Amino acid sequence: MAQKKRIVVKGGTVVNPGAVAPADVAIVDGLVVEVGQGLDGDDVLDATGCHVSSGFVDLHTHLREPGKEEAETIETGSRAAALGGYTAVVAMPNTDPAQDSVMVVEFVREQGRRAGLVDVHPAGCITVGRAGTALAPYASLAAAGVRIFTDDGNGVQDPLLMRRALEYARDLGVTLAQHCEVSRLTEGAVMHEGSCCSAMGVPGWPALAEELMLHRDIELVRLTGAPMHFLHLSTAGSVELVRRAKADGLPVTAEVTPHHLALDHELLAGWDPVFKVNPPLRTRGDIEALKQGVADGTIDAVATDHAPHAAHAKELPLDQAPPGMLGLETALGVLVTAVAPAPERLCELMSWNPARIAGIDDRHGRPVAPGEPANIAVWDTSEVWTVSRHALASRSTNTPYHGMELRGRNRHTIHDGRVVVRDRKALA
Repeated sequence: MAQKKRIVVKGGTVVNPGAVAPADVAIVDGLVVEVGQGLDGDDVLDATGCHVSSGFVDLHTHLREPGKEEAETIETGSRAAALGGYTAVVAMPNTDPAQDSVMVVEFVREQGRRAGLVDVHPAGCITVGRAGTALAPYASLAAAGVRIFTDDGNGVQDPLLMRRALEYARDLGVTLAQHCEVSRLTEGAVMHEGSCCSAMGVPGWPALAEELMLHRDIELVRLTGAPMHFLHLSTAGSVELVRRAKADGLPVTAEVTPHHLALDHELLAGWDPVFKVNPPLRTRGDIEALKQGVADGTIDAVATDHAPHAAHAKELPLDQAPPGMLGLETALGVLVTAVAPAPERLCELMSWNPARIAGIDDRHGRPVAPGEPANIAVWDTSEVWTVSRHALASRSTNTPYHGMELRGRNRHTIHDGRVVVRDRKALA
């Protein structure tokens, strides 16, 4: 029998819960087999100066396929994810057709398998077609392996429908993820409601639109006992609402995006649609509150909300251009540059907590230890690099960080025991 190839990640600092220490990591046949000093193997990855951890997990990725392949495909999005240090992503369901049936979910999952770069976990819709009027077939989707459901891009406006959705989800053991936006308060809005939009003379997006729905759904969680995850929170008021809910012992979790930690609404003063996003960029005060929420544990995860758009769409006038930004390849750098969390906290935000929330912590977000699946990221928090939209793997180029200098970059990614990114270059 042929001897199985032994991969060794050498010279790095291994980050596990409660332990950050220099060590080499040996991998054989998809599993970590040894963690220690002076290891050698058939294929050695240099991790000098780097941290070695479980691969990152993105709770919020738009892969656009099926239906909008001109902006992204599952293959190109998977490549961007792997380059960013991700070994798993949750694919948002606002595709065409929407991910509200087993057939579409299985298509997305199979396309992810074919790409073979990261695990692609399709989210199901809360409502049929994300239309907000009838519940999606939760039981059949859950039986097909869907663990998280969302109408992302739309908030579920009907409180009775949301209550019923939470009750069904609770009984099935799955999690709902809410996009908090009261749509009547955001009609026609293109950016945060504040001094900048007033000076520009464009309709504003009030913080209350997010906070009102967040408050409603926290109370529905209190009523039903069902867990709930809140997507891309962006305001100081939202952080405080989640903080109070957690103090009350409610089963809620929350994410923020890198761009809401780093960019403020005044960037829209130049009328550049690359800075248009949903929810919108907020004030410096909101950014500081989000950072505090990250620091004190109120915020559980940093999720990219990677939202590619074809150039012809994103280059429309500000009021017509679709909201959204690329995020997978820059997330680590933006987080390290804007917040600089300690290595363990960074892993909590980008790997351990997201894997648990997504219900995939049997294979992702695991300790780097013998017998564990080899889904691993090797990342350098000291590397300084300049973002170029032309060098990104995504099919689209709508990054707000073009020309910006970031600190922190992924070097190698190992997915299911196979090296898929070596020295910042994807191998497939």
